[in-house]
Amino acid sequence: MGRTLRDILDGAARGEFPAADGGTTVVAPHGERDTGVIAFTAHAVVFTGEDPAWVRAQLAAVDSDPLAAALHPRFLTALLDRTGRRTDTIDLLTVASPLPGPPPLPLVEIDDPAHPRVARALEHRDGVRVWGADGGGVLVLGRGVADRWEVAVEVDPAARGRGLGAALATAARHLAPGPVWAQQAPGNARAVRTFQAAGFRPVGAESLHIR
Repeated sequence: MGRTLRDILDGAARGEFPAADGGTTVVAPHGERDTGVIAFTAHAVVFTGEDPAWVRAQLAAVDSDPLAAALHPRFLTALLDRTGRRTDTIDLLTVASPLPGPPPLPLVEIDDPAHPRVARALEHRDGVRVWGADGGGVLVLGRGVADRWEVAVEVDPAARGRGLGAALATAARHLAPGPVWAQQAPGNARAVRTFQAAGFRPVGAESLHIR
């Protein structure tokens, strides 16, 4: 297994995962902006600037199955309180390989820093670019956790159910020069289906902690 968060994510994108040994790996974050937890099959990765001994002590104090400790509310609360950060949901983490050639639908780049999708994306990503598609769709692409390529899509309610979201997610695979990552709230079944239809495969669960 790689020794850095970027190494671990690059391996997961290739289908090479940490050993399913019930353990937890603690690594430094790639940068100051992002810390959190990624749970793979029977192995968790905590990326934080906190003392690994403190992290392991908090994990040991969680009264639950050790396999679930890293995403247990008690551990996440302790980590968030310790770091002064916040989180939203625990997301399904998915990834897809890049595809050659142009995107499968026409896109027009939106060069507007005040655009609401741009403003929101800049809280979590660097190098953000945004495209619009006819019919009411938006594609956001940027560098997120450990500098990985991350995509988000948005489809107007009136345009849903026609495959536009999957087409936009597929377009990201043509636009990015490397593996593309996407997070979906597990309860958002529409989003999960959309990204799986675009070839994104589940690799784990992620709790991202931000300032």
